[in-house]
This record gives sequence, structure tokens and C-alpha cells, in this order.
Amino acid sequence: MVIILLGPPGVGKGTQGALLVEAFGWERIATGDLLRSARRDGSELGSKAQSYMDAGNLVPDELIVALVRDHLQKLASDQGVIFDGFPRTLAQAEALDGVLADVGRKVDAVVLLEAPADVLVKRLSGRWSCPQCQEVYNIHFDPPVTEGICDECGARLTQRKDDLPDTVRHRLGVYRDQTRPLVEHYEEASAPVIRIEGDRKLEHVSRAIRRSLVKQLGVGA
Repeated sequence: MVIILLGPPGVGKGTQGALLVEAFGWERIATGDLLRSARRDGSELGSKAQSYMDAGNLVPDELIVALVRDHLQKLASDQGVIFDGFPRTLAQAEALDGVLADVGRKVDAVVLLEAPADVLVKRLSGRWSCPQCQEVYNIHFDPPVTEGICDECGARLTQRKDDLPDTVRHRLGVYRDQTRPLVEHYEEASAPVIRIEGDRKLEHVSRAIRRSLVKQLGVGA
């Protein structure tokens, strides 16, 4: 079973991906994790990735896809996997199709989490974190007791540049332009695209995903 988890920044892909792993025992594949693991292990692919990062460059798609291939080849043939945050572009999707075919797999379904742009901007631009203990808050949904101060250690909270409202809107635009075409790609490939409203409570979204997967694919039935 191969599932692709798609959705814009702030829609909750990481959280829902972790819940699917817990529910079905799948292997979660996130390219950021693969990069960190390869660099930590000092593998040949990890060293190549590190050379790009040290130079301040993005790791090229070819290397990311090679990491994915290497990881898939180490898994049991019957191990279900969920791709979280990958592929991001049509070129990556086409490359992944080739890798999956080489190892005797295919994309069985795409779970597309959706939410209105204003909801996502509010979610992301409301995030503040503690630079000392790494505690994360949201001023709209989970604010600290004292405005701007960490409940845990008393340090002053900071906000990442990526979470500033204008930056968030730009990130959503990049998603719309580069990632949404993947939906058409998978629809044309006859992979079920399961659309889920991601602006509801976490448990409601999780339950909707599980029910849809059972209905479409018989997962967990």
C-alpha cells in the first residue's frame, strides 16, 4: 500500500501522517527525515546532500529521489508506506512513479487535505516559539498565559520568518502553482484522490481519512 499525503502548509499533514502510521503500522517517508538520516549515517548519498547544503544550495530532485529509492529497497515488499510532503512538484511525482515501478509498487491513493487560505494564514502566522526550550504556541488557538512569554521557561517568544503573514501567503501561492497540478497527475493515473476538509478538529479529520481509506481501498477493514 502506497499513500501520498498532499496539502498546503499549515493544513496538518505531519500530524495526520503520524496518526495514520499509528493506526495502520505504515512506514512514514518524509524527505527531510531521509536527508537527516543519510547525513547522520555518513552514507554516500548523505555526503552528496551535505555538499549541496554546505554551499547553500537546494538538494536536487535526482538526489532526493535516489534517497527515496534507497529507502524503499530496504523495506519489506508488503510494508505499507505513506509519503508525507513528497512529491511537491510534477517532476518529482513522475520520478517517484518510476521508482515505485522499479520496486514493484504503485500509488494506491492520494489523500488531499484542504482548507481555506485565510484559515491557513491564521494558523501559521499565529505560531510563536520559545528559542530556549522549543515550546510552540499559537496566539489564536493555544496562547501562552502571559502574552509573548513562554509558560515553561519564561523566555520571550519569537516568530520564524516563514510564519510571517506575507511569507505564509507566498508559501501558499507556491503550493498552488507547483503542487496542486499533482492532483490532476494522479487523477489521470487513476489513483483515487480522497479530498478531506482539513479545517476541522484534529480527531474529526483523522476519522474522515480512515473511513475514506477503508471505503476506497479496504484498508483496515
